[in-house]
Amino acid sequence: MKKFAVLFVMAMLLPLTACAQEGAAKWKEGTHYTVLDEEATKKPVITEYFSFWCPHCFQFEPIVKQIKEKKGENTKFEKVHVNFMRFTGPDVQDAATHAMLIARAMKQEDAMNTAVFNYIHKQRATITNLKDLRNIFVVNGVDGAEFDKLSTSFGVNNMIRKNQQLIDKNRDYLSGVPSFIINGKYQPKFTSEMTFDDIADLIVWLSEQK
Repeated sequence: MKKFAVLFVMAMLLPLTACAQEGAAKWKEGTHYTVLDEEATKKPVITEYFSFWCPHCFQFEPIVKQIKEKKGENTKFEKVHVNFMRFTGPDVQDAATHAMLIARAMKQEDAMNTAVFNYIHKQRATITNLKDLRNIFVVNGVDGAEFDKLSTSFGVNNMIRKNQQLIDKNRDYLSGVPSFIINGKYQPKFTSEMTFDDIADLIVWLSEQK
């Protein structure tokens, strides 16, 4: 029985080992990713830097969905909304960050992010301030009073500070968006022949590196 148990465990581990070896053979430092001169995070985390106004970020959302589905159970995925794009002013971009983090506090981040992306890129509508974003949320089923309450809460304001801290810390690595920093140390590079699946697989593989 003991021998059977050992063989069973080995059989379960073999596919994982094969996947790790395949990734190491497929993805090459300098071509597919850069190792940043930064200390790695204690726990795996995939951080996406993006802007609601960026058309590439909007088109990247299906890949983000794949990444979330493929990543390890203990790997955190977080979005950081930047405020240095030229599509609109920094105050409006900060308002969008504020709204995103209100949605995060409500545990409705994915749904509200989709609503904001669609408002900008599908409806071709303009956002000028936090009130406009509140209206988008309300139209999509969010309670306006709860939005207002969370808007000034300590928790949301603390998340806003952390969002900005991550931008400031990694600004030198962010020449554009969408951009990913994984485990605080790895930055993927996307080549022209890569498919959506390849991009998701690369990011997930990097999250498994120490």
